[in-house]
Amino acid sequence: MAERIDLVLMWHMHQPDYRLADPGGGDEFVLPWTYLHAIKDYTDMAAHLERHPAMRAVVNFVPVLLDQLEDYAAQCTRGVLRDPLLRSLGRQDLDAMSLDERRALTNACFRSNHKTMLEPYPHYKRLHELYVRAVAEGDSGLWYFSAGYFADLVTWYHLAWCGESERRQRPVIAQLLSKGSGFDHADRLALLEQIGQIVGSLIPRYRALAAAGRIELSATPYAHPLAPLLIDLGCARQAMPDAPLPLAKAYPGGRTRAAAQVETGRATHAARFGRPPVGMWPAEGAVSDAFVAMLGEAGCQWAATSESVLVNSLRLGADAFQSQRAQRLYRPYRVAPTGPALFFRDERLSDLIGFEYSRWHGSDAARHFVAELERIADEAPAGEKPIVSVILDGENAWEYYPYNGFYFLDHLYEAICACPRIRPTTYAQILHERDLEPGRIESLVAGSWVYGTLSTWIGETEKNRAWDLLCAAKQSYDLVMAGDRLDPGSRAAATAQLARCESSDWFWWFGAHNPSHVVQTFDSLFRANLKQLYRLLGLTLPGALDEPISHGGGDPEHGGTMRRAG
Repeated sequence: MAERIDLVLMWHMHQPDYRLADPGGGDEFVLPWTYLHAIKDYTDMAAHLERHPAMRAVVNFVPVLLDQLEDYAAQCTRGVLRDPLLRSLGRQDLDAMSLDERRALTNACFRSNHKTMLEPYPHYKRLHELYVRAVAEGDSGLWYFSAGYFADLVTWYHLAWCGESERRQRPVIAQLLSKGSGFDHADRLALLEQIGQIVGSLIPRYRALAAAGRIELSATPYAHPLAPLLIDLGCARQAMPDAPLPLAKAYPGGRTRAAAQVETGRATHAARFGRPPVGMWPAEGAVSDAFVAMLGEAGCQWAATSESVLVNSLRLGADAFQSQRAQRLYRPYRVAPTGPALFFRDERLSDLIGFEYSRWHGSDAARHFVAELERIADEAPAGEKPIVSVILDGENAWEYYPYNGFYFLDHLYEAICACPRIRPTTYAQILHERDLEPGRIESLVAGSWVYGTLSTWIGETEKNRAWDLLCAAKQSYDLVMAGDRLDPGSRAAATAQLARCESSDWFWWFGAHNPSHVVQTFDSLFRANLKQLYRLLGLTLPGALDEPISHGGGDPEHGGTMRRAG
């Protein structure tokens, strides 16, 4: 039995880069998820930490997400909006919209979890009922909607995405919620101003929490690449020996690219927050021996991944591991004596928050979570102080909770801080305070926080095809960059575009297990990014990029956004 456990609760904040330059040099946000999650989730998560001064947590920001937050804040300040949905909120002549514009706006403004973000609001729900009736026999019914309908629709969508903390402290938002309908242009401009203020305040708020010692800020390699696969596509077979692989034998120069993503991620983090991160959360928790060694060489003192990777790497077998779980999971490991300390997330506790507790009463869920932590303390070997890692997305779960998880998180933080056997802390604090004796792993089995494998990003026909297209683009990039045809600015632009193309998100969405409309969107966006890379290199666009990679996809569970794992 342990007298106390150290709890590291890590929230991973991530959105891929949704900016896409067109051939004419424009730069539009093609999807709005970055700013929508900012005004709902990133702001609420900061508010909960601010409200509970005894709470400690690790907050992991992907650098390319922070780039976009700064971009949105600048757009709102200048009044030049490059996001179509945000632009619609401030548009005065909504009655002048074309049929395509009407279709795009209605499609955008009903993308959410209807149970928690539409049905609780009678005015918004009524707008949806009218829409369903109008388009029952085709989109031509959209012509029947007035400018007032679209004004109410775009306003309600943004109000539904406003975080619970902002509703409680911003009079403008509260007044608009109370008004309910008949929103005029002044109302929408006022809401747009509030959005700009919320987004612009986020990075300073998290910086202040870190400066006060209340959170540790960590980072991910710059554009969220699947680094183990950049280094070695074949490492996927360590956990999936029979997995089909792309035709390309390797991602050209992948080790150099992975190192560059790590270096850029650490450098941009230092520029924003005054120092490089002490540790890094690899994109998708994906690790391999080569990549962990690279993190150590870059100066990272810790990295983290998931329990299934530990099970595979200890080579005990699942049943044997479960019988020794209390002794094996809640401690750090090293692959090499001088490498970073590796921490492994408790998958069950993380998934309770991510997927289960949304159906519970908030206080009941918080008590259950604390009881689970106390059970871990009871089962710990005598004399040991377990380190329990609970790691999950800080954005995707909350739309499944009532009130965006407001009451659950409030009860959770209060219960954790009130329990004398639980110390909420951070990896940096643990490494600073404790004389750790990490366990030794002879060799990692490359894997991620999804099933402990890399199957979500490689091994299926469509995913492998995407890798082949990326590998071909990288070969072209290498050939052009080896010459002197591009000036320094063009070379930098091409390298930044390549980083976007290396994001793990493009590969995530391919496959029949995802909704077909989402697969098609990300398929198109991935190919558009590759096309832009070829343009920046001054090369002819390959015809293969005009053909969809995916020809399938499943059906969505509901009318909302697709929920990522974790």
